[in-house]
Amino acid sequence: MPEAVVIIVGAGPSGLAMAGCLSRLEIPYLLLEREDCYASLWKKYSYDRLHLHLQKQFCELPHMSFPSSYPTYVPKKQFIQYLDDYVAHFKISPMYHRNVESASYDQGSERWVVKTINNDEGCRGEEEEFLARFLVVATGETTDPYVPEIEGLSSFNGEVLHSTRFKSGVEFKNKNALVVGSGNSGLEIALDLANHGAKTSIIVRSPILFLSRRIMYWAMVLVRYLSLSKVESLMVLLSKLVYGDMTKYGIARPKEGPFSMKIKYGKYPTIDVGTCSKIKSGEIQVLPAEIASIRGNDVELKNGKSYQFESIVFCTGFRRSTSSWLKGGDYLLKEDGIPRQSFPNHWKGQKGLYCVGLAGRGLYRSSVEAQNTANDIKSSL
Repeated sequence: MPEAVVIIVGAGPSGLAMAGCLSRLEIPYLLLEREDCYASLWKKYSYDRLHLHLQKQFCELPHMSFPSSYPTYVPKKQFIQYLDDYVAHFKISPMYHRNVESASYDQGSERWVVKTINNDEGCRGEEEEFLARFLVVATGETTDPYVPEIEGLSSFNGEVLHSTRFKSGVEFKNKNALVVGSGNSGLEIALDLANHGAKTSIIVRSPILFLSRRIMYWAMVLVRYLSLSKVESLMVLLSKLVYGDMTKYGIARPKEGPFSMKIKYGKYPTIDVGTCSKIKSGEIQVLPAEIASIRGNDVELKNGKSYQFESIVFCTGFRRSTSSWLKGGDYLLKEDGIPRQSFPNHWKGQKGLYCVGLAGRGLYRSSVEAQNTANDIKSSL
């Protein structure tokens, strides 16, 4: 039965950050990944126009800066190259096609026992067990794509896809396309569709406070010197000045600031990269109601209005499956996979259990959590 000091589950950016920190401290580890590559969300399941929404200095993995030649807001292709360089630099070798079935703590051996199914070619369905003194959950916030149950969805005559399968709006030219979900991905995919000539509509159910990249940058800087409430008030004021009254376009402004909404509801601030102007020009139509049912190409909303579409893109997020395989981790994580303890003490559990990148605070916090975890493990050896 293979044994290491640490087992990391998940080879996304958080898992790579954790591996990099352990490598630097010369702590042996195993990195388990269910896909056939690391950073699979970036390499296989993200749209082409994706960029990091924050400036590059806020998105670096531990102990390796972005090249100075990289632009301020790093595009997908260059971020993947950065991850490739990171893996090469720290000699990270994930074990791919390992689907974790269970992870439990054995009191007798004082080890975590991780059971996996090896889906690698030639080992289809083979069961494996790994032992480690420490276990790091780094499966990320985007584990399993979620599409809501909608009456009649199976009857839709056009194309239905989750945002993880959307690459570019080029193939949707002149089509009536509906985007369901108004988070950052939904708004940017709607923009991409409109830019490529699709007749685009987007369902917006919740209030949105639009922020430009510049506003977000200054917020990240000022929060080091001013209270959170003062920075939030400034962000709300700047949003009003830059974007004006969006209620005339069917988008209400939230009563709480972006940081408060992130802490309370886990909702990321909305970074506008051009969608607002398309909404104001009428190139993107806002539909402020949920879908009630679908019949063929007819989509009926809960406000009684009906529209015809040829394509539907669900930008409805993800569900975390950690609770289905992690046994005895209730102290660290809730049923939905979100850390139970409040920030900033959320990353450390009991009996050598840790989590990295699950608190919904972006790459910067993942980097800090990985370093904290590695240092804590080092102090225990």
